[in-house]
Amino acid sequence: MKPSHEIDVYIPQEVEITSHAPELSYNGHQHSNSSNDNDTINGVCLTWKDLWVTVRDGRTGGKRAILQGRLDPKTRKSGDVLLNGVKKTLAYGASAYVTQDDTLITTLTVRESVYYSAQLQLPDSMSKTEKKERAEMTIKEMGLQDSIDTRIGGWGAKGLSGGQRRRVSICIEILTRPKLLFLDEPTSGLDSAASYYVMSRIAKLDRHEGRTIIASIHQPCSEVFALFHNLCLLSAGRTVYFGKTISANEFFTINGFPCPNFQNPSDHFLRTINKDFDEDIELGSGQRKPTEEVIDTLINFYKSSTTYQEVDNIVAEICKKGDAPLDKNKDHASFSTQTLVLTKRSFINMHRDIGYYWMRLGIYLALCLGLGTLFYNVGSNYGSIEARSSLMMFVASFLTFMTIGGFPSFVEDMKVFERERLNGHYSIRAFVIANTLSSTPFLLLVSLIPGAVAYYLSGLHDGLDHFAYFACTIFSCMLVVESLMMTVASIVPNYLIGIIMGSGIQGFMLLSGGFFRLPNDLPHPFWKYPLFYVSFHKYAFQGLFKNEFEDAKYLYSESGVQKLIDGDYILKEKWQVEMGYSKWIDLLIILGMVVICRMLFWVIIMIVEKIKSGRMTWVFSIPAKQKEAVMINPLDTPNH
Repeated sequence: MKPSHEIDVYIPQEVEITSHAPELSYNGHQHSNSSNDNDTINGVCLTWKDLWVTVRDGRTGGKRAILQGRLDPKTRKSGDVLLNGVKKTLAYGASAYVTQDDTLITTLTVRESVYYSAQLQLPDSMSKTEKKERAEMTIKEMGLQDSIDTRIGGWGAKGLSGGQRRRVSICIEILTRPKLLFLDEPTSGLDSAASYYVMSRIAKLDRHEGRTIIASIHQPCSEVFALFHNLCLLSAGRTVYFGKTISANEFFTINGFPCPNFQNPSDHFLRTINKDFDEDIELGSGQRKPTEEVIDTLINFYKSSTTYQEVDNIVAEICKKGDAPLDKNKDHASFSTQTLVLTKRSFINMHRDIGYYWMRLGIYLALCLGLGTLFYNVGSNYGSIEARSSLMMFVASFLTFMTIGGFPSFVEDMKVFERERLNGHYSIRAFVIANTLSSTPFLLLVSLIPGAVAYYLSGLHDGLDHFAYFACTIFSCMLVVESLMMTVASIVPNYLIGIIMGSGIQGFMLLSGGFFRLPNDLPHPFWKYPLFYVSFHKYAFQGLFKNEFEDAKYLYSESGVQKLIDGDYILKEKWQVEMGYSKWIDLLIILGMVVICRMLFWVIIMIVEKIKSGRMTWVFSIPAKQKEAVMINPLDTPNH
């Protein structure tokens, strides 16, 4: 959710979102939920003070009241967010955040998704059996046991329903048994039945352990609304109400805005404080009052209520003495375990996703079959020199160019990585290494099989060692392009723009590679220095030409006399190949570029993460115009 307007949100006093919300008291009227009076909580007390969140709008310069949780890099926040009365960040495993969008690996089953996450998040001190048991227990807690072997599913493939996908996302984030759980619109896109089923499962989570659950929810049905115990209503970033959910209706009634009979209270509250359409609120007997005036009335009444003062006093006391200490930072799985699990999971995803490598393999086979028949048995006369060179140029440029076709899959991988990384599931290093290892077998397959078809049909240089070099060059070039596209995906998470950028970069490299314009003819500024020397096409062309023409002889006719031309002469004079080093050095340089691109990918991810983490805070998400921020206390029995 990327804000595009300036956001100026101010909450004038501290408030506490826990299960211990004070009893509401309006002008001597006091209400409480007696069934919860003796309950205790083992969760986390979250408080905030003088909290502002601002985002500049470069187009209009306007303001729009909204409170955002996980902040965009351009977002600025001021004020304090306290945990158990202490200003500190949450340790890994003590909190979890379930995003509004379900970013999951679509090819995995429910069992695989949760189990792989358990292996990544839970420490090595737990055995694989224990991790598996934890995963299956969590799946049962969320009622997914009947779909445990069903794939998540995505475009073109049937899978789980929206509600089931949402519960899988929750399963993944509660494996570490966090004390504080944030849910961003957990019912978004679900019907009323699915919404209730999801939220009722959440409400029952770990009652024996205790957990503070904070959720922003979009227009809940009455059954879902009844599950919540505390309610915070905001309008334009200002607190309209904070307290027990069951007392909210009386709060509105006392102020002259009762909920009509047979109407969902949450709908009534939302309509009353929604100022987007600037419609007057009907008071009955034909009377109407402007929305802005209604909101001001509610806010002023809340500030003058006993509840407001009680909240302020309770939070001040918490901040003065502090509350129960937070859990210490929980152990992750080791780096080796993370790398192994991520490699296995990524390999399975690539294997099952037809569009990742299998479709590319089919296209490559068709193209190489076309190359092989087009240049079938080119022979060893002088005319074959041009044909051999054209074939190798096509292989080193256009075949590898098609590797950008995997960009959409790279983007999906990055989405999953960003969600898991922001919740601390594993390290960047493990992800980069695992991604490289898992893709290597497929790229080898794509290089060897189509490469052999083109190589042997066209009758290129005899010898297994020459074919091996030919295949290794294709493989290395594909690795470079794939690494380059992963780097682009980490910067531009948009399919169209990313493919255009990747194509443009490769286009410039291809033009300066030394085939379309010979090295000595390249203009020195930019094209020769530096582009010619940083383009992997240069080393691919020259390596393949050396592999083909070195130690070779070709026949040509001059005045009716048959003569031989040396392959070294062709390399030096026709293609202006640098002969001071062997073809293996060209191959090593390409592989070095693979390492550089992967390291660049790693560095960019770290930079982006540091930028985001430096401007990010754990605050629950509450768009003022359309959401109600609510908290579930899993220790309480849901009220119906």
